[in-house]
Amino acid sequence: MTLPQRLAAPAPGWTTYADVVVVGSGIAGLTAALRLRSVGSVLVVTKDHLSAGSTQWAQGGIAAALGPGDTPEQHLVDTLVAGAGVCDEEAVRVLVTEGPAAVRGLIELGTVFDHTDAGELSLTREGGHHRDRIAHAGGDATGAEIQRALVAAVHAAPDIQVVEHALALDLVPGVDGGVAGVTLHVMGEGQRDGVGAVLCRAVVLASGGLGQVFSATTNPSVATGDGTAMALRAGAVLRDLEFVQFHPTVMWLGPGRTGQQPLISEAVRGEGAVLVDDAGVPFMRGRHELADLAPRDVVAKAIMHRMRETGAEHVWLDARGFGEAKWQRRFPTILATCREHGVDPVTDLIPVAPACHYASGGVATDLHGRSSVPGLYACGEAACSGVHGANRLASNSLLEGLVFSRRIATTLAEDLPPRREPAPDRRVAGLAPGSVRRELQQVMTERAGVLRSRDGLALGADELAALSRRTSEEADVAAWETTNLLTVATALLESARTREETRGSHWREDFPDRDDRHWAGHLDVTLDTGEPRLAFAAAPVTAPMPTGAPA
Repeated sequence: MTLPQRLAAPAPGWTTYADVVVVGSGIAGLTAALRLRSVGSVLVVTKDHLSAGSTQWAQGGIAAALGPGDTPEQHLVDTLVAGAGVCDEEAVRVLVTEGPAAVRGLIELGTVFDHTDAGELSLTREGGHHRDRIAHAGGDATGAEIQRALVAAVHAAPDIQVVEHALALDLVPGVDGGVAGVTLHVMGEGQRDGVGAVLCRAVVLASGGLGQVFSATTNPSVATGDGTAMALRAGAVLRDLEFVQFHPTVMWLGPGRTGQQPLISEAVRGEGAVLVDDAGVPFMRGRHELADLAPRDVVAKAIMHRMRETGAEHVWLDARGFGEAKWQRRFPTILATCREHGVDPVTDLIPVAPACHYASGGVATDLHGRSSVPGLYACGEAACSGVHGANRLASNSLLEGLVFSRRIATTLAEDLPPRREPAPDRRVAGLAPGSVRRELQQVMTERAGVLRSRDGLALGADELAALSRRTSEEADVAAWETTNLLTVATALLESARTREETRGSHWREDFPDRDDRHWAGHLDVTLDTGEPRLAFAAAPVTAPMPTGAPA
């Protein structure tokens, strides 16, 4: 199917300049911005206010080898096992070795993590980890605390320019094939209202994930894959899009509920909660050595199997043994959310089911955050650094955004690209109507959700192609976001059709086994005259995988 190669935006009504533009205001974007001040002028673009985005919703915490007896090597092994054979081991080694210092940097910045009565950093465990290495804040409000500290630091830095309520539309092509800037649609910024352009020497995409491509997700409404779609239209390579992680324990709110759903953190199971079916049977025992704390893909598949076997629409999470005091101290946010929805986890079972949570794939980058397009960098959920492989290890996401944004800042400080002259943009323009967003989400949920098959994916491709033939007469935010969703959905679905095996978070019912002989590697996607093109690249794993790696 043919997709627009750029968005149908009107000519920029204003132009401004910066050395570096950072798109996104989560942990990756704000960390990059704070560390880029020594490089030159920095402009941060965010779709909502500065504290919005996915970081604030992170409950469980941030993983790093900070506890007694733990080591980066042990963290590396757990990450490789969860990644199911397609992690870039060198990238994982960067993550786990630089991670502890990066977390300490957050503390120095003002982030207040929870501590034990003895004054030590309080660490817990989540799925796939063999050690207590998850630092948390406010019990279950880690992301919100990290975001608070970062926003405060940005507000205290007058040399960082922030443009809120601005949708990044497209990358401005440079005469040498690189990036010369970015076009924006700013809403309510006075002289900068409407469509304009920021010309710059480098663009850092830290725009988050694509969770809104599915009907039910833990992602906020702003997670429409904008940065990923922009990069694809600019010629960048996308990687591992088929590996979308469905969090196993998202609160089930009833049939047909769509949009952002309440997450029940993996840390709840880390503290002893157990998954049970309608009969009260704890079904994770015997399925994996870690039982309820198995990697997320293992738990999600087990839940789906049990739901199929029993005909139930959800399973249950039993944390009644915690008692009121522990709920109030350790998980106050989740407790309040459950009670808002009529469930008291102190005395009631919590209904849960898998829902879209995290995109392990994104813009393919090297160890310094560089994409395949000169001047374009990416970090956080918008990027594919090679760390997550086929299934992200719990609480590695905040750490990845933190570590690799710091690396981007170091790289740009050493070698800031020259300013490029904008080139004439001859790419094909077009927009999908905002009215097809709900249909698109339904197609992706039914055809490319937790369970996938050849026939379902083929039907989904036809349905997306039909949606792509509809065009919008309005160049508004709804149309731009929907076009981005359609772009990344198409690339994701084509990747899922191509990978004929089950691995990590990619589950093909017609190919139920992991196939290391043919598929131990990455699928790369580019856009060729509007058509997605896929290529297979062997995974750069430099050491044998640990035994017992789950499919």
